[in-house]
Amino acid sequence: MSFFSFGQSAEIDVVLTDAETRKKAEHKTEDGKKDKYFLFYDGETVAGKVNVTLKNPGKRLEHQGIKIEFVGQIELYYDRGNHHEFVSLVKDLARPGELTQSQTFDFEFTHVEKPYESYTGQNVKLRYFLRATVSRRLNDISKEMDIVVHTLSTYPELNSSIKMEVGIEDCLHIEFEYNKSKYHLKDVIVGKIYFLLVRIKIKHMEIDIIKRETTGTGPSVYHENDTIAKYEIMDGAPVRGESIPIRLFLAGYEMTPTMRDINKKFSVRYYLNLVLIDEEERRYFKQQEITLWRKGDVVRKSMSTQATIGAQRFEGSASSESALEKAAREDSG
Repeated sequence: MSFFSFGQSAEIDVVLTDAETRKKAEHKTEDGKKDKYFLFYDGETVAGKVNVTLKNPGKRLEHQGIKIEFVGQIELYYDRGNHHEFVSLVKDLARPGELTQSQTFDFEFTHVEKPYESYTGQNVKLRYFLRATVSRRLNDISKEMDIVVHTLSTYPELNSSIKMEVGIEDCLHIEFEYNKSKYHLKDVIVGKIYFLLVRIKIKHMEIDIIKRETTGTGPSVYHENDTIAKYEIMDGAPVRGESIPIRLFLAGYEMTPTMRDINKKFSVRYYLNLVLIDEEERRYFKQQEITLWRKGDVVRKSMSTQATIGAQRFEGSASSESALEKAAREDSG
C-alpha cells in the first residue's frame, strides 16, 4: 500500500433543501461572464444536505471531522492573499472518525444575516458561499457553492427633486431638474432642461450615467469610473427660452444599488453627468450623485398583513411612476 494517496478518495456535493423552488439570479463572474446562482435575502435560512460519496465503496475513509461553513467575504484584487470575512458560521457535521460508506448530513443556518449585496466589480468582489470540508491529515476534501444575495430597500420617505444650474458668465445659463434623487433599479428618470441664456453654439448634449467604484483607504485609494449609459438629449443648437424633456429608463442597464463604505472596504456610487459640446468641441459638464436602490419584485410571503396592505397602498399611490414603470416593463419584455 502506497504511503501517499493520489487523488481524492471521496466527492462532496452540497444540495439546498429548496433547490427546486428557489429563484435564481444572474450574476457577473470575475471574467465578465454571467452565471445563475440561487438567490437569497437578508435574514433567510440557508439549509440543505452535504453528500459525501466514497469513490471506493469497500475502502474506509479516515477523517478529522466533517463541517460546513457559511461565509461572506470581500476580496480586493490588488490584495488577493487577504480575504476579509464579515460573516463566518460553522456547523460540525461529524466528529473525527471514519466513513465506511457514502453518507448524507443535514445542515441548517437559521435566519442568517447577509448585510450586503453580492458584487463583482473592477477591483473588488463581495461573495457569499457554502463550503463543506472533510478534514484529513494530509489533504482536506472540500467543495464550495456560491449563492447570490440581493438587498431590498423600502420606498424612501424623503425623495426630493434635483435642481441645478450650469453657467458660463455672459455666455450660457442652463437650469436642469430631475424629478427625484433616489431611483429604484427599474425606475425612470424624468427631467427637464431649460435654456435661459445661450450665446455659444451648442451642437450636442447628452446625459451619462457614471458608476464610480472606490476601493481601499487612505493613500491607497483606487477609483474606477465606468460609463453605464449615454443618452442623447439634443442634436443641434438650442435657443433661449427652450426646454427639453428627459425620460431615461433604467431597466435596460446593468446596475447595482448604491453601496456606501461597505465594511470599510469599498463603495459603489452612481452619478448623472450632463455633457454639452459646442461647435469648437469644447465640453461643459455638471455631475450630480443619485441613489439607486433595489425594489422587491413581489410582496414576500413573510410580510405581515399590515405590511402587505402598506405595500399595496404604495403601489396604488405611486401614480407618478406607475405608468412609466409599465411602459418600461413592456419595453424590456
